Amino acid sequence: MLTNRGAHTLAQSGVCLAMLDFVARPLPPPFPTGRQRHCKAIQLALLCALLPGASGCKSASPSSAPSRAEMRQERKAEQTKMEAAREELEQIPPPSKNRYLSVRTKEAYGNPFLVVHPQTITLTVLYRDQDPNGFTGGGMLRPAKARKQEVDVRPADLPQALASLAPDVWPYGRVVAIEESPTAPKAERVAIRRNVEAAIQVLNDLGVVVDEWTGSNGALLR
Repeated sequence: MLTNRGAHTLAQSGVCLAMLDFVARPLPPPFPTGRQRHCKAIQLALLCALLPGASGCKSASPSSAPSRAEMRQERKAEQTKMEAAREELEQIPPPSKNRYLSVRTKEAYGNPFLVVHPQTITLTVLYRDQDPNGFTGGGMLRPAKARKQEVDVRPADLPQALASLAPDVWPYGRVVAIEESPTAPKAERVAIRRNVEAAIQVLNDLGVVVDEWTGSNGALLR
């Protein structure tokens, strides 16, 4: 049976041996082995995952901003869509002023009508009746409300929306009416006016004549 003094001496010896073992442990090779490199790679990956801003983690969080090449490609795609829409709209004959200048109310307007909002544009289209001689054929002509269709489009999609319309919805020729939303609050007027000016620029680029309306009483700016 060991005495307290003997146990204390043995404990000291164990500590000394452990220290000697640590000091005498051989240094790692100057170049890490494959296993060590693999472990270091795992450690670096974990460090980058936990600390995105740590040194050596340059590719931890890729930039979300589009590159110049992507921006050029996007602009080229927009130009291609614009050219295609312009070619389609060129099939519509030039506008006849003596036809659309005499229209005084929105309900009687036969061509596409645009109402601009802060985020979207409402496109109103009045389709012709399929049977203009419906009375003689025993049928009934559809009223204007039944032939009218409204759809909200994004400003960026306006060229394609106009180019997709059938030729028979352009009775006045290549002209479009446009007005600011009459029901929008005053706080949105600046944004709406900015969108109107942008839409007018797009229509000019498409070769479409702009017939700008103002107010809710159908007054025209001509």
